Amino acid sequence: MSGEENERLCVVTGGRGFAARHLVEMLIRYDMFSVRIADLSDSIALEPHEEQGILGEALRSGRAHYVSFDLRHKAQVLQALQGAEVVFHMAAPNSSINNHKLHHSVNVEGTKNVIDACAELKVKRLIYTSSPSVVFDGVHGIINGNEALPYPPKHNDFYSATKAEGEALVIKANGTNGLLTCCIRPSSIFGPGDRLLVPSLVAAARAGKSKFIIGDGNNVYDFTYVANVAHAHICAERALASEVTVAEKAAGQAYFVTNMESIKFWEFVSLILEGLGYQRPRIKIPAFVMMPIAHMVELTYRLLGPYGMKVPQLTPSRVRLLSCSRTFDCSKAKDLLGYMPIVPLEEGIKRTVDSYSHLRAENQLKRVGPSKASVLLGSGRVADTLLWKDKKWTLTAVLILVAIYYIFIVPGYTIITAFSKLLLLMLIFLVIHSFLPEKIFGYTLEKIPASSFHLSDEKSLRLAHSVASSWNTSITVLKSLSKGCYLPINTKLAWGHITSEPIHQRSHVESHGSLASGHQTDLVPLSLESWTARIPLAFVIFYMYEKKEQEIDSIVLEALSIGGKFKSNIARKFLTSKKND
Repeated sequence: MSGEENERLCVVTGGRGFAARHLVEMLIRYDMFSVRIADLSDSIALEPHEEQGILGEALRSGRAHYVSFDLRHKAQVLQALQGAEVVFHMAAPNSSINNHKLHHSVNVEGTKNVIDACAELKVKRLIYTSSPSVVFDGVHGIINGNEALPYPPKHNDFYSATKAEGEALVIKANGTNGLLTCCIRPSSIFGPGDRLLVPSLVAAARAGKSKFIIGDGNNVYDFTYVANVAHAHICAERALASEVTVAEKAAGQAYFVTNMESIKFWEFVSLILEGLGYQRPRIKIPAFVMMPIAHMVELTYRLLGPYGMKVPQLTPSRVRLLSCSRTFDCSKAKDLLGYMPIVPLEEGIKRTVDSYSHLRAENQLKRVGPSKASVLLGSGRVADTLLWKDKKWTLTAVLILVAIYYIFIVPGYTIITAFSKLLLLMLIFLVIHSFLPEKIFGYTLEKIPASSFHLSDEKSLRLAHSVASSWNTSITVLKSLSKGCYLPINTKLAWGHITSEPIHQRSHVESHGSLASGHQTDLVPLSLESWTARIPLAFVIFYMYEKKEQEIDSIVLEALSIGGKFKSNIARKFLTSKKND
């Protein structure tokens, strides 16, 4: 830090965050200060475009440098802020994680440490990045809200509640030991480098979920392009650094900052998705329908989060945000800070879409070779039929299944009876076919040659052996069942009857005892319904797996990972308790 002693120094906490990166680059570009980037990571890892851009150059030249610190430790905060004239306090946890302990430790306790360090080190100006959610209760929409709005009795989530506490502390600290403070409330930040909004929209689109609109779709929002957010912070710093009259008016205040171009929320989402080649949302789902699902997702995350479950996007607070209107009046920021957006909304959307060219629909990874579903089915006629690849065979199979259902299942035939009737129908067909002439009304009928019904000695012998073997196996199994000692088949039969047999057959079993009760066993004939009921399910399951292979595989892998961690955790606790005993 010795090289900065004769330079004006500013510190950006959370300097590797989304909006903070843009502020850092803007500060470097304006050459107003030497910039100290303070964040939690041990070292700064630049992305390729940063390495080759103004940030990489500034780090190499010494106009900017990085320091690792933890807001929750005051000693580290004091060291990070040493020598600073201005502090832009932008550090905050991921707002998607609804964890009170985490948010309070950073947004409240961490902010206290920053304020105390600023006062102790005689920092001149502190600009705090707040949020419009500090005045949002999660129930009532806000239309053209201004800074006169009070904090609600209850906030939408822990992030908003603790942000409000931090903001109040910063405003209260104004004037302490010469420190001037103010708070910026940027609404719904978007732009290049965003790791939440656009990536989550694309992920939803690729998973087929972006077609849904939560609510009526008419809720209006104020978005803020990220460069405008950075610009607002610099406007605030300049206002606080101005002559006494201007500075005193600007200090100790909170300011809403937007692009000043309200737009329907779902129209904005549609513009982003369409710009990247995806379909715009069309299907409307009421918020009250989604809310119970969101609560279940959040509860699941609370239980499985410690075992590696990813932070879910569908949470109650997110549902409320997506279905409410939130627009804000920026007159105060315009009048006291001199803020005006430098990038219009349309241009901001265009820049954002252009920056995510790698997420465009046409750049999705294409599957090479057959799908796993096709491989599991043998990559043959069965696979083509079940996966609707050969529509002729699929439709034929469907028609045959429908015919079997109405001819054999509806009357309630057992497998043996149905098979007998099927053989009878085949025999009748063959007899009729044999008497038909070779031509009817000018159409040639292809006769089945006699050789098709001929079995060679070798085939006859194999068939006889197969029938005899199957018969012997069946007799062995039946004997075991009658003695009640063939547990695997007993279990399968019992489960099959419970889940698949018609009610009248199930009651028949219940009235005559269990499947295996000595020599008095009454074996219920297997119903054809228990078999054919599974066939449509096979069509659905394999077809869905064919279409959503990557998503299903990722869910399975995540579940296995969570299960493994859960198992390891239980084993660790068990071993620990055993050692203690």
